[in-house]
Amino acid sequence: MTGYNGTVALVVQAPPQPDDPGGRGEDFGKAAPVGLLLLILFFVAVAFLARSMNKHLRKVPATFDKPAEPASEDKQDS
Repeated sequence: MTGYNGTVALVVQAPPQPDDPGGRGEDFGKAAPVGLLLLILFFVAVAFLARSMNKHLRKVPATFDKPAEPASEDKQDS
């Protein structure tokens, strides 16, 4: 018989102590103002990038086809 025949992993963790505030210690919530500032800075950067991209895209021609050359009379002298 080959393969995994009943591999079991058990994880044992001690129960939380009564004085444990459940992850809401002294530093809980202090990253929120920094995260908000960073998020606002990212939105401002994206707005400037989109504005710059629009300026550059307005300069792009509608088509990249070469203009048609008019038939010259010199080529028809045969």
